Amino acid sequence: MIENFDLTMVNWARAQFALTALYHWIFVPLTLGITWIIAFYHTIYVKTGSQEWKNLTKFWMKLFGINFAIGVATGIILEFEFGTNWSNYSWMVGDIFGAPLAIEGIFAFFLEATFFAVMFFGWNRVSKRFHLFSTWMVAVGSNMSAIWILIANAWMQNPVGQAFNPDTARFEMQNFSEIVFNPIAVSKFTHTTSASMLFAALFILSISSFYLLKGRHIKMARRSIIVASIFGLLASIFVGFTGDEAAYEVAQHQPMKLAAVEGLYQGETNAGIVALGMVNTYKKVGDDQDGLTFAIRVPGLLSLLANRSLGSFVPGIEDLVYGNAEQGIMGATEKMEKGKIALAELDKYKKANRAGDTAAAAAALSLFDQNKDYLGYGFLEKPEDAVPPVAMSFTSFRIMVGLGTLFPLVFIAFLYFSITDTLLKQRWLLGGGTILFFLGLIAHWAGWIVAEVGRQPWAIQDLLPVTVARSNLTAGTVQTTFFMFLILFTILLIAEVSIMAKQISIGPVES
Repeated sequence: MIENFDLTMVNWARAQFALTALYHWIFVPLTLGITWIIAFYHTIYVKTGSQEWKNLTKFWMKLFGINFAIGVATGIILEFEFGTNWSNYSWMVGDIFGAPLAIEGIFAFFLEATFFAVMFFGWNRVSKRFHLFSTWMVAVGSNMSAIWILIANAWMQNPVGQAFNPDTARFEMQNFSEIVFNPIAVSKFTHTTSASMLFAALFILSISSFYLLKGRHIKMARRSIIVASIFGLLASIFVGFTGDEAAYEVAQHQPMKLAAVEGLYQGETNAGIVALGMVNTYKKVGDDQDGLTFAIRVPGLLSLLANRSLGSFVPGIEDLVYGNAEQGIMGATEKMEKGKIALAELDKYKKANRAGDTAAAAAALSLFDQNKDYLGYGFLEKPEDAVPPVAMSFTSFRIMVGLGTLFPLVFIAFLYFSITDTLLKQRWLLGGGTILFFLGLIAHWAGWIVAEVGRQPWAIQDLLPVTVARSNLTAGTVQTTFFMFLILFTILLIAEVSIMAKQISIGPVES
């Protein structure tokens, strides 16, 4: 059974990882998305030979380079935290989790870094076509890095292709292709990369809107806006489709996350999705209060999203905690009983092995195998612990969807006024355009919160709670490093903003 541990340390470790991830996530989506748009700008330059398109390309490359450097620094720290604050996790799943991260570092990152140098310093040093090829390879390499990182993350959400070794108490890889083609990994990659392209388009619109308001670099800004608006609009449509697929996969593999996102405590047939609502923060699992203080629902849409069927049943939080025999749903209460059996039999198996009692070891191992799928539940103290933070999941999801609905309308407006040659007259649109980058960042943060907070309390879904994944550190130690990182990341952010602002102030070279 689980030994006494310092919950304060666990919460500080969570906070430190969240801090690092939120800072890192400022830079990652911009890197993933803007590389494709820069490659397109570069292609136009090579096809036309226009010096203006060359200057435009070099300008956005420069801003990308500043962002890339800071993003690498925060990303390295994020990976090291698995070893410092979550060493039990690293020990138990290192055979699986480490493989895609190693591939990302050895192959994808080196590919990206190699061509990154050619892209930046190859002007007039290599042929135009090879230089263009390098720019496209930077885009490919950065997104290949995302593939492997998201494969690793998806395995935490849906642990497939693995088996638990009772002799070493570790999860070991059994089927690499099953891990790579995990349906959650596929939906995560397509959704994240399309959302990143959308975010990069918003970044370009923000800076270009600033230039138009100031009457500077007008031709460059208008050209940038047209291309970015087209990219952004197409990405917005794709984000909608991939978001629907991601929600479906969540419903199939993480029904508790979906229930928390919808504030759904009691399961429903032909369930509606909450378009607008507010969580009742006084609601406790099992009491008779409503989960939402008010809600405007679209009838039947949640059942369609979750099960591809309007008349289907969508389980609520209390169905998943206490079970629902009528719907054939096993609750966390019963899973905890099976999990405790698995832990007890694992302990008996180890003792029998040490004693040389092969018959007792075989009997214990047989009973363990019958209950091992619920191993993680054996560490929970009460069934209600299986419920993630509902208010945060519910609110973050609606921020993400609300902003995601707004963005395609913004791209259409910019594109329309650009085509009709009236954009400079739309001061209201240009003024709002200057904050689009920040709205995009908020939407990305909200999406990350839904993905990661919604799967709590699990480090590995159903198999390993975060309380067991921790390192054996004191709360004071983690608090100290938390504030160290907070100061460091803030300095890095200030440095990037300062450098970026300076380059934006200088602007592109004019022909």
